Amino acid sequence: MSNGRLWKHFLLGSLVLCFLILSSANTEAARQAAKPLMQGLDPEVVADYIHSIIAAHRTTYTAKVVERMQNQGVVLASEDWEKRKALPLPAQFLMESAHLVANKQQGVRFRLISLWPIYQRNSPATDFERQGLKAVQANPDEAFRLVVTSGKKRFFQAIYADTAVSSACVACHNTHPRSPKRNFQLGDVMGGMVITIPLPD
Repeated sequence: MSNGRLWKHFLLGSLVLCFLILSSANTEAARQAAKPLMQGLDPEVVADYIHSIIAAHRTTYTAKVVERMQNQGVVLASEDWEKRKALPLPAQFLMESAHLVANKQQGVRFRLISLWPIYQRNSPATDFERQGLKAVQANPDEAFRLVVTSGKKRFFQAIYADTAVSSACVACHNTHPRSPKRNFQLGDVMGGMVITIPLPD
């Protein structure tokens, strides 16, 4: 193996290792951020904290891992990454992180939704989500918030605008055969991130 290829493999391995460490820290940070709710901290503030962690996490992965590796020809990001030697797409990485957080059973949930989803599972599931997507589309700088009740439990929910932060996001949605919208540009609102936090009894 040439020195150039060895260097590329070393760089890829180092980046993945660093990112896994950051992922673990950010997942724990998201869990810890929800705890002050039990001590009376405003749920809007907690949701904003969690969103800032998730957004930073995703942007770092997109710009520092996916785009960098693709631009250097080391490895591509692909929708079928589990079957190939590829990285997960940024949206897939976020969803994998969401599953890990949900499995901790702390009650915190987050997911991506869109008015133009590639897959129907990412469609809005409630009137609140539909209204929220329209609201953040019109005003991306303002989260859409509500307290909802499910059975005997109360939850605080917030929807934040999910914007196209990289060319990888735009290219995926504009070229995917299932995509209902194919004219996204960088900076466009592509959907929303829903964060759900349990409220104390």
